[in-house]
Amino acid sequence: MPELEGMFGPEVEEETPTRRDFFTQIGVGACAVAAVASGIVTLDYLEPKVLFEPPTTYVAGSPLDFAPGVVVPNQEKKAFVIGGANGIYALSAVCTHLGCITRYKSDESAIACPCHGSRFDLEGNVTHGPAPRPLPWLDVSQDANGNLVVDTGIVIAHGKVFRP
Repeated sequence: MPELEGMFGPEVEEETPTRRDFFTQIGVGACAVAAVASGIVTLDYLEPKVLFEPPTTYVAGSPLDFAPGVVVPNQEKKAFVIGGANGIYALSAVCTHLGCITRYKSDESAIACPCHGSRFDLEGNVTHGPAPRPLPWLDVSQDANGNLVVDTGIVIAHGKVFRP
């Protein structure tokens, strides 16, 4: 059909892709992947990263629960609430040596570090090393319902007690 060939123009041969076309497509694809990845990283950077920490205060109970000599540990909040002769006070349960969590030994009326052997009396004073400092005293207050509230984030002066 040579007469139809002229009507629609010359017959076009299909080109086979060359090496240059192949590498051009690979390069354009790599640039597209890099652009998408950098967009994702940029969007992630713009999203705020907020660290929500648990509250440092907790309700320890009624002041009537803390008669002189009563020690109530709170392992979760790392604190001891102690009823003393002059009032109620709280001590940190974190050992001042290497940060281990101490335990109350009722048979010895002492607070002991199970890891390195430090011992503290019920006022937090070091009775046996290697702890270099006494246990910190924590703030104790009373809420509107009359319950004791211990704030593990506030260290107070040694000897300051809460008097109900």
